[in-house]
Amino acid sequence: MSEIPVMPNSEITADDKLWSLLSWLLSPLVPIILLLMEDKKSRPFIKYNAMQALIYGIVGYVVASVLSAVLIGCFIGVGLFIYQIVLALQANQGKWVTVPFLTDFCKNQGWI
Repeated sequence: MSEIPVMPNSEITADDKLWSLLSWLLSPLVPIILLLMEDKKSRPFIKYNAMQALIYGIVGYVVASVLSAVLIGCFIGVGLFIYQIVLALQANQGKWVTVPFLTDFCKNQGWI
């Protein structure tokens, strides 16, 4: 896992933690809304979590949908949702969440 640098001069507020939690739990709808709100997307912690939650939610739905024709797709969907809850709880604790492959992909694209 790559280490996430803490953003300089960025204090993580309770509001940041709440919106990050909601973006993980209610992905991909809440991340889209947050990324359209100027005051929310200017907060580094919210943008960091919302962007990852958006991509994770979209990829998760696609993978679960494609594999749902096979019985294993149901188990993968449940597993992805449980991992999503774990990520939401970490974000609510103020941790800079790293998702294997996804965090690096978002960084390489310049989204976070």
